[in-house]
Amino acid sequence: MVRTQIEARGVEDPAVLAAMRGVPRHQFVPDYQVENAYEDCPLLIGYAQTISQPYIVALMTELLKLEPGRSRALEIGTGSGYQAAILAKICSEVYSIEIVEPLAERASLTLDRLGFTNVHVKNGDGYYGWEEHAPYDAIVITCAATHIPPDLVSQLADGGTLVLPLGSPYTWQTLTVLEKKGGETTLQYFGEVIFVPMTGAIENEPSTGET
Repeated sequence: MVRTQIEARGVEDPAVLAAMRGVPRHQFVPDYQVENAYEDCPLLIGYAQTISQPYIVALMTELLKLEPGRSRALEIGTGSGYQAAILAKICSEVYSIEIVEPLAERASLTLDRLGFTNVHVKNGDGYYGWEEHAPYDAIVITCAATHIPPDLVSQLADGGTLVLPLGSPYTWQTLTVLEKKGGETTLQYFGEVIFVPMTGAIENEPSTGET
């Protein structure tokens, strides 16, 4: 999987590649999906949610520019817990929020069973982040957002990076990287992706622009 789906497409960060090799993806999918766990595609995990394509997980992780053993990360959309596990192999601490309670519970159990003691999962609305543990060096949103939640930008550390699929949940989104330096933010774009929609407060909050 890593050699043919990830390295072959240009992901180079050694820490990311090692994490992708070190996390057993089949442990994060339903039993009926185990035989497909290492395929080059997203997979359904229940509750209209998916585990992302391996390449996209690796790419988004690389774009976060993590410092191994030092970065503190926030994930919005725990899902199966797979992305959180990848982050945990690199980061010092990972905080992850899942709005679907049964998925949050299942992911927490899976991560605990596999020994990921530096991942902290809670059930809640990720639109508002997890202020208690801010600031974060890296924030990743693993669901399609119509705009970048302002609370997440405020919880991002100076010098930090936020990665998300930005755009309409009903079509393609743009993989977007926000960097925060000196109180200013800049955006970069890395092609089109398709993610399930972010739900909760974002559905009722009007967009005031990309940030």
